[in-house]
Amino acid sequence: MSFIAWLIIGGLAGWIAGNIMRGGGFGILGNIGVGVVGALLGGFLFSLLGLQAGGFIGSLVTATVGAVVLLWVISKVKSA
Repeated sequence: MSFIAWLIIGGLAGWIAGNIMRGGGFGILGNIGVGVVGALLGGFLFSLLGLQAGGFIGSLVTATVGAVVLLWVISKVKSA
C-alpha cells in the first residue's frame, strides 16, 4: 500500500474512532496518529482472532477497530 493511502486510511480511521469514542476528532495530525497506531493494533488483534481484511474498506475497518480499542484503553488509563 502506498504511503499516501496509508495516511488517508489512518486519518479517516482516527476521525471515525474519535467520533465514536468522544464525539469529535483530534485534528488532522492527531487523527492520522491515532489511525496509524490503531491500524497496527487492529492488525494485531485481527490476526489473533484469525481474521483478515483486504482492500481499502477492509484496511479502514481494521484501522478503525484498532483505533477505537486504543482510545478505550487510553481513557481507562487516564481515569485510573
